[in-house]
Amino acid sequence: MTKVRVNSGICGFSVTVAADRTRDKRINIILTTECEMVQKMMEDISVLDMRAAFAGHLANPVFRSAAMHLKHPACPVPSGILKALEVESGFCLPRNAAITFVSDV
Repeated sequence: MTKVRVNSGICGFSVTVAADRTRDKRINIILTTECEMVQKMMEDISVLDMRAAFAGHLANPVFRSAAMHLKHPACPVPSGILKALEVESGFCLPRNAAITFVSDV
C-alpha cells in the first residue's frame, strides 16, 4: 500500500491518499479528509485502472472527477492521487514533491 499526505494550503484541509493494488491490476483509492469536495471524488475514483496514471488531463478519471467536484482548480489533491497511483502501480519511485512560494527580500 502507498500512502500520500497532501496539505492543500490556504483552505486548511489535508488529505491522506491510500492506494492499494489488487490482484487484477486495479488500484483501490481511499481519500481520508474533512473536505467535502474531495470526499465526493471517492464516488468516481474509488477503483482505478493502473493506466489512469498515463491518461492525459482531459481523459484522466482523476482530473475529470476533480473538474466535477472541486471548486478550486489549483487544488494539489488530484496530483497527489496520481502520484500515489504511479508508485503503487510500480511506474515510479516514491519521491516528495512540493510547491514553494519564494519571496525576493
